[in-house]
Amino acid sequence: MTTLVEKETLKIHIDGVDVMADLCLPKNAQGIIIFSHGSGSSRLSPRNQFVAEMLNDAGFATLLFDLLTDKEASVFENRFNIDLLTKRLISVTDWVIRDQINDDLPIGYFGASTGAASALRAAAVFCNKIKVVVSRGGRPDLAMSELSLVTAPIQLIVGSEDHQVIELNKRAFGKIHSPKEFVIIKGATHLFEELGKLEEVAENATRWFDKHLVATENMKDVQR
Repeated sequence: MTTLVEKETLKIHIDGVDVMADLCLPKNAQGIIIFSHGSGSSRLSPRNQFVAEMLNDAGFATLLFDLLTDKEASVFENRFNIDLLTKRLISVTDWVIRDQINDDLPIGYFGASTGAASALRAAAVFCNKIKVVVSRGGRPDLAMSELSLVTAPIQLIVGSEDHQVIELNKRAFGKIHSPKEFVIIKGATHLFEELGKLEEVAENATRWFDKHLVATENMKDVQR
């Protein structure tokens, strides 16, 4: 079933620069998922857009934004500057919280590749304000010192043929103290380009957000 979604392209002014963002807001959204793309990518990543559309259909708002301006991205080193990318994600998250998009929705992160490291580092800063983190083919090993500080449930999704990244994720998985899940998508490589594999990623992510983002907020409503 297709969900009615309000879509808007925004220019967000943070850290003295303007970054472009695409906000998709379903009617009666259950939460908002902020995407953190990988190095050399952007908010226009077809893989992230595919996952975002499936999350929209499941009733989640999504915010995909450019971690860097065009000028910043032209400097090769910036694309792999995890400190800079994390700072930018924190600033955008602050903007979401400050602007209280659609009734103060609970916030989750979806990080891809090196963007997963930025998401995990930012989640450690925000503590319980970030309710869930999902990593797709991510590099949580680049956030090793922050993993034990993350209170949000973490799901690591890796392709079975992405052997090096599997090993890096296994090492990181042992450092996570919050609720966690390791999902290996059989027959998938790093970009999940094989038929149906990216859909499996989106289905697993949706299940994790349903379980830990929606259920947590529903429990709060019961306790009020």
